[in-house]
Amino acid sequence: MTTLHATAPSLPADLPEIRRIGTSDLNWALAEGWKDFQAKRGDLIFLGLLYPIVCGVAVALAFNEPLLPLLFPLVAGLSIAGPAVASGFYELARRREEGRDSSWRHFVDPLGGRSRWPLAALTLGLAALFVAWLGVAYAIYDATLGAEAPMRVGDVFGRLFTTGEGWRLIVLGNLAGGAFALVTLVVALVSFPMVVDQPVDAGTALRTSIKAARENPREVLGWGVRVAGLLLLGLIPAAIGLAVVLPWLGYATWHLYTRLVVR
Repeated sequence: MTTLHATAPSLPADLPEIRRIGTSDLNWALAEGWKDFQAKRGDLIFLGLLYPIVCGVAVALAFNEPLLPLLFPLVAGLSIAGPAVASGFYELARRREEGRDSSWRHFVDPLGGRSRWPLAALTLGLAALFVAWLGVAYAIYDATLGAEAPMRVGDVFGRLFTTGEGWRLIVLGNLAGGAFALVTLVVALVSFPMVVDQPVDAGTALRTSIKAARENPREVLGWGVRVAGLLLLGLIPAAIGLAVVLPWLGYATWHLYTRLVVR
């Protein structure tokens, strides 16, 4: 009996306790994230790494008309990739919160420590979601504008805003994009900062994120609206503002996580 008891697998631990939050917590998280951004300007990383990639993709699509319909879905899909890219900002915010060294050399710490495999699993999940979004977006295009004739660079805006098919594409695309963004928000809001912060597996972090959204549906939706609004502002003009918006949201998401999850 003793041997059986010693070798029996332990039951999985309960998920962490989730706090109920309010609108003031959302505003507080954004304010704290802005303080972090002012202290640790994340735009330096995005200006150096993100924009050459974005510009390269845009140029490639502009000169490859068969891929042109994916330009807008790719830009809109930034919200899906954001949580994975922001992991370094979670680490810097955590270190700054604890009064530890938060120099930029720690930005990649999550990729080499205990967080590596949970982050990889969560990132693969987001990548699958992103591919699914591109597939749905292209299917909507193919059923609307693509059903008549392939899109050309010179007639993009004309066909979008002056034809019935173009408006159907806009409406259906926004509905589908909103659904994918909501799923991303629910599964990633807590899971990514949690695996950076605590020694948990990806499944536990994912379930905790869903639990947080289920217990704070209005607040999580309000956060999503704030994120969408800031990302939209960041895209004007020519996506330059994202150099500020993305790091700011990364820091702010960390602070929102600390309010949502009892650590």
